[in-house]
Amino acid sequence: MGKNKLRKFKDMESMECVFQYPFGILKESGFPLKGQWNKQYFNNDNPIVLELGCGKGEYAVGLAQKFPDKNFIGIDIKGARMWTGAGQATRQGLKNVAFLRTNIELLPHFFAQNEVSEIWITFPDPQMKKVRKRLTSTRFLNLYREVLMPNGIVHLKTDSPFLYTYTHLLVELNKIAAIVDTDDLYHSSYVSDILEIKTFYEQQWLDRGLTIKYISFPLDHDTQLVEPEVEIEFDTYRSFSRGEIQCPELCNPKVTPL
Repeated sequence: MGKNKLRKFKDMESMECVFQYPFGILKESGFPLKGQWNKQYFNNDNPIVLELGCGKGEYAVGLAQKFPDKNFIGIDIKGARMWTGAGQATRQGLKNVAFLRTNIELLPHFFAQNEVSEIWITFPDPQMKKVRKRLTSTRFLNLYREVLMPNGIVHLKTDSPFLYTYTHLLVELNKIAAIVDTDDLYHSSYVSDILEIKTFYEQQWLDRGLTIKYISFPLDHDTQLVEPEVEIEFDTYRSFSRGEIQCPELCNPKVTPL
């Protein structure tokens, strides 16, 4: 591990807004703030909003700045990235934002049922070959139900035509009424202060000429969710450093029934 990463990890140990719990400790004694985030950490009754795969934490910090009447928690397993947002929140004295270093699969270990009001998923890996790893798959939506209040809102913001199309079809198939659904956010009528917050990676996608997709929808506790049985054309790029740049005509992937 590089010295820079070690320095960042050491910095975060002293930041009150950062929580790092190894699974061994979590399994043995549990997480003390589960069900108590508002009472014992935020010291208010405001809604709790999660940002999953928060990376550098720009969205969590940006949301906390714009909405002091809500509490935000950025979650990621990669602590070296999280250091950026945690440091910014610490320097600015933001009391309505925290960061949790853990795997998303462990959410129910850290939050009680109905403790969370909204979940943001910002620019995740689309996991084109692995349905179970997609953060908007039925597997993960059922996991979110364990911590979300009934009809809590899920937001997906992505550059990926594949992931957007997959999520759009899943929402449609399960007869979920989307709140907002657009395949070109910044050329739509939906842009607002909350959606104009741009992450580091989002700005890079925009600089490459990619369109940003956004869909939000309520998630009830009762519907039995099913996966869309379709084949979706893969994205034509893989990362910033390699792969073909997406062309405008590829913004709407082909969908083929399986």
